[in-house]
Amino acid sequence: MDPRLVSVAAVLVLFLGLPVATLVGRSLTGDALGTVSSSAVVLDALTLSLGTTAVSLVLTVALGLPLAWLLARRRFRGSGLVETIVDLPIVLPPSVAGLGLLFVFGRRGLLGEPLAVFGLTIPFTTVAVILAQVFVAAPFFVRSARAGLAAVDRDLEDAGRTDGASELQVLRWLTVPLAAPALAAGIVMSWARALGEFGATIMFAGNVEGRTQTLPLVVYAEFQGGELDRSIAAAAVLMTAAFGVLVAVRALRWGRALDARGLA
Repeated sequence: MDPRLVSVAAVLVLFLGLPVATLVGRSLTGDALGTVSSSAVVLDALTLSLGTTAVSLVLTVALGLPLAWLLARRRFRGSGLVETIVDLPIVLPPSVAGLGLLFVFGRRGLLGEPLAVFGLTIPFTTVAVILAQVFVAAPFFVRSARAGLAAVDRDLEDAGRTDGASELQVLRWLTVPLAAPALAAGIVMSWARALGEFGATIMFAGNVEGRTQTLPLVVYAEFQGGELDRSIAAAAVLMTAAFGVLVAVRALRWGRALDARGLA
């Protein structure tokens, strides 16, 4: 192996890994766990983050699975445009996403005024946090689910129909189980993206302690306020979650590879 190539590759690995390793070291040498358990701000943000991401994940799967199935199994006029719209939040700056949500659901937004007639105000509420999380996280689930559903062998589904299974039974007992690793990977990635959401949340939901202040916002707010220990504690929780997500996704991909070998 060319030593020059290794040296160049090592520079990027160090650049990517050193900040994370340093942060891990600071959280381990300090009392990050104690700060998490003793700080009301961090605990409130953790509770809010877990609650809102749970709701946003349910919405993402409920709305994203039918869309993923349509994109994987049906070609229709405008399907390319739909795929582009689904993928757009991945490359869109989060602050721009938050501004767009504000223009739609704000008091003078496209849907904000009709909702206000019914006494519903969404911006700077917990609902706004959930909507921001769904907006930025749903594409990750839809992309993974679409790939998983498209990879399912149609012959196996046809065999199920030949044996008398209804479309719903084929979907429940054949399609979804066969696509389960991709669906699970999409769920995990979507949850992680929702948990780490910052830009769209602060633009659309604000940074209200106990109501819209999630863990990423605590990292920023406590750092700005000089409370470095709290900032590191919140960052440690997010880092642990990110590490767990990567392990889970890799395990799911490995399991899918084993399944493929077994089917082959």
